[in-house]
Amino acid sequence: MELINYILIFLLSCVAFYFSGEIIVKSFSRVAKFLGWKEFVVSFLLMAFIGSLPNLFVGISSALHNIPELSFGEVIGGSVINVTLAIALAALFSKNGIPAKSRTINTSLIFTSIAAVLPVLLIWDGILSRIDGIILISFFFFYIFWLFSKKDRFTKVCEDEQPIQKSFQGSLKSIIKIVFCLAIFAVASDIIVRSASFFAESFDIPVMIIGLFIVALGNCAPEIFFAISTARKGLEWMILGALMGAIVSHSTIVIGIVAMINPIVITDLSPFLIARIFLVIAISFFFFFVKTDHHISRREAVFLLFIYIFFIISEMLFS
Repeated sequence: MELINYILIFLLSCVAFYFSGEIIVKSFSRVAKFLGWKEFVVSFLLMAFIGSLPNLFVGISSALHNIPELSFGEVIGGSVINVTLAIALAALFSKNGIPAKSRTINTSLIFTSIAAVLPVLLIWDGILSRIDGIILISFFFFYIFWLFSKKDRFTKVCEDEQPIQKSFQGSLKSIIKIVFCLAIFAVASDIIVRSASFFAESFDIPVMIIGLFIVALGNCAPEIFFAISTARKGLEWMILGALMGAIVSHSTIVIGIVAMINPIVITDLSPFLIARIFLVIAISFFFFFVKTDHHISRREAVFLLFIYIFFIISEMLFS
């Protein structure tokens, strides 16, 4: 009976994350339009900051509960999901695939690839120390400095299919919604961490695998929703920038903050071997597709989707 209760509250918390993330995305977009921010700025901030909040709350909660490896597994699993499942679904829902001709996207691709594998390299000695956390956080701010260093990256004004009336009252309501959803994030993240710890003990599964396999998918809901939503609206050029921003922020500032609070110690990295292999494979093919054709086609999307499916199957068989 206790197991069923934990499963139910875990699923409810994931649902709360999804709908709260959706509300925050819409509310933040409304505030951004009111302030007159550019479309690229909106897409980047949505996923790099707002979209990272579930991961950050889970990370801080796991660090305070002395199981920071849960956050580590969740972030690495999320990176695999973002470069496979999220991009694949976005490309399949779009009419002509995802364009990647922008110089900003191509240079961001290098930052993204480094950021995704950097935590794996830093923890090679079995510990992600506070110094490693500083390195990760510093990399994030270096990327931010580069990204916002040129004004010509923000030439397209944020638009929508249905114009939104620019009113202070409407923006204030959106801010209140954001604050309310952040409170839900805080409560749901604590429940998810406690549930993950219970599942790990009940089924004798490393807590890092729980984060990698289950929590990551639940926390990637905002990115997946944003990717599909923008693809259906014909805003495909926003997708790669937003998802790459999410990967960079998750792999650097989120893990960095967790390591600063509570250093991540993993004495046995063998359960993590499959995730490391698939992360390298996913990043490599993603890099190859963007660099060769400057475009993610539906055929390539199906290939990325199969990588994610094989990742799930491999984790189930060999973990």
